Amino acid sequence: MLSDAPLHHDPEAARAAGHADVVAPPTFPIVIQDLTLQQLLADREAAVDFSRVVHGDQRFSYSRPIVAGDLLTGTMTVTSVKQLGGNSMITSSTEIVDERGEHVVTAISTLVVRAEEAA
Repeated sequence: MLSDAPLHHDPEAARAAGHADVVAPPTFPIVIQDLTLQQLLADREAAVDFSRVVHGDQRFSYSRPIVAGDLLTGTMTVTSVKQLGGNSMITSSTEIVDERGEHVVTAISTLVVRAEEAA
C-alpha cells in the first residue's frame, strides 16, 4: 500500500495528485466539529455536565478532501438523544461546507454523558 503522507505535507505531491494544495489528515474535521460541540456544551438548556462526558464514537463522510486554503463552515445538529443504563447518548452531525456552500464532509459524533453516581 502506498502512503498518502506526502499529500499532507508536500504541495508539489498534492498538486501532482490533482489537489489544489496539501491535503488535511482524514481526522482533521474534528477540529471544526469541536467548535460546534463547544456551543452545545455551553448551552445551559442542554445541561450537559462536561465533567461526565466521554467520547463514544466518531465518523466522517467525505464528498472531497479538505485542502490548505479551504474556508470551511460547520453547522451542527443534534440527531439523537438516548438513555442507556442511566447514561445519556448524544449524537450530533456537523455538516461542513466550503466557501461556495458545497458539502465537504459530515462529522458524526456520539458523546456519552455518564450517569451521576448514587450517594
